[in-house]
Amino acid sequence: MKTNLDDMDNPDPNSAPSTSPSPSSSSSDWQARAADTVEATVAAVHDRVVRPLIIVARAIVFGIVVASMALVLCVLLSVALVRLLDVYAFGGRAWASEALVGTALAAVGVAAWSLRRARHTAEEK
Repeated sequence: MKTNLDDMDNPDPNSAPSTSPSPSSSSSDWQARAADTVEATVAAVHDRVVRPLIIVARAIVFGIVVASMALVLCVLLSVALVRLLDVYAFGGRAWASEALVGTALAAVGVAAWSLRRARHTAEEK
């Protein structure tokens, strides 16, 4: 039994049903394929370009945060050491505790300087 809905899909009852897609379905297929292609391209660009940039940016930011925290920690430890030496070791002579801490920090700097590598220029190679 045919209903009115069947007549809308196939207006001529004697003709065979059409196997070719209607213009609206082919246009929606094209739109879906174009959207999928754009989505795949954006995902590929994100995976190859944006993700490594995000990782590098995170490393730089975390490196800056860690370096600044280490600097603050070194300053606070130096101040605390000077105060402890001033109160308990040298009995109010701040210059002596500052000289001791300064000498220790200078010795660390000289040791680090001696461990550095010399730069090689093109003529030396």
